[in-house]
Amino acid sequence: MSRLIWLAVRIAAAVALVVVTCGYAITGVHTDVLLGAGSGVAVGVGVGLRGGSGNRPWIAVLIGSMVGAVTAFLAGALSVGWGVIIPPLLPLAVGLIDGLDRSSLTGYRAVSREAFILAVLLSLGFIPALVAGDFSLAPLVAAFPLAGMPWTALLIGLLSRRREAWDGARPSLLLVLGAVALPVLMGLLFAFGVVRDDVGLSGVWQVLWIVFVLTISLVLLPAVAFLVGRAAATWLRPRLEVYSQLAAYLRVMWVPIGGFAIGYMTIIFLFAGFYGTLERFRPGAFTGTGTGLADWVSFSFFTALAQDYAAIVPASASARMLVGMHLMLSVGWALVLFAAVMTSIEPKLARIARRHETDDDD
Repeated sequence: MSRLIWLAVRIAAAVALVVVTCGYAITGVHTDVLLGAGSGVAVGVGVGLRGGSGNRPWIAVLIGSMVGAVTAFLAGALSVGWGVIIPPLLPLAVGLIDGLDRSSLTGYRAVSREAFILAVLLSLGFIPALVAGDFSLAPLVAAFPLAGMPWTALLIGLLSRRREAWDGARPSLLLVLGAVALPVLMGLLFAFGVVRDDVGLSGVWQVLWIVFVLTISLVLLPAVAFLVGRAAATWLRPRLEVYSQLAAYLRVMWVPIGGFAIGYMTIIFLFAGFYGTLERFRPGAFTGTGTGLADWVSFSFFTALAQDYAAIVPASASARMLVGMHLMLSVGWALVLFAAVMTSIEPKLARIARRHETDDDD
């Protein structure tokens, strides 16, 4: 149980970090960002826990992050209303799972099960934003993914039935009736003004406009979201699996990388003190100097990277000589330690490479 909790916490933290930062880059509305973060975290954690503690967390993080970012984008950037924002999310999530997690969507029953689980997760993810935003239609919005589940399952089934693994069974009568209920419900909401649609039309034109809006929001956008999500995930999966093979190499190199970082930072702080001391006893050795340690650490950091630091410039011969010594020591440290590290870990890297070749042959 503790392993599953720790897995959920890691996935939630990673998804929230990606979605929140991406959401505020898209929109400055806190509720929109919270909507995206809640949806992404709920879907990501749900996908991760369904696979157990042995599932690859990066799949759950990627699916949750993409769903959350798209939710924030639709809510904040498009500003087209709940009726258009919500319908594409469920098919998008199903398409991502089908492509990334190799979900066995082999029939209407399997699609319905997958869509139901994701609908529950999306409804749970909507709740924090709906409570914080004080939406008048909050209960309806929270229930919409569940109400739209049969329609989504039927639509995805129609789009997937020509796949090789499809079982060929027809959708059940219950699924068809549940799917038909969604456009009927949306039409009634439009008709009774629960969902406003102020376009200045009347009579037959108003009816045609409502039919057009429902076709776009309930058919075209969900279909495109599912197909794009599945195609993108299918294309990404083999390319992302390359990074999973890097984990073994990074475990071997983690200690040497840490040793290099400690030595490099020691050099930076040491020369930050040298620069400050030189300026203290030889005023004017640097131009644009401040009085705090942070200025000298910043100058030393950029000097170690052989980059100019605009705020501080060496002006005297002693200052330029000290900068030159710093550069030579930094470059020498990188070259010497790199050679030593490669010599020590090369046998381990070779064993990992041979193991990967054996796995590929199998």
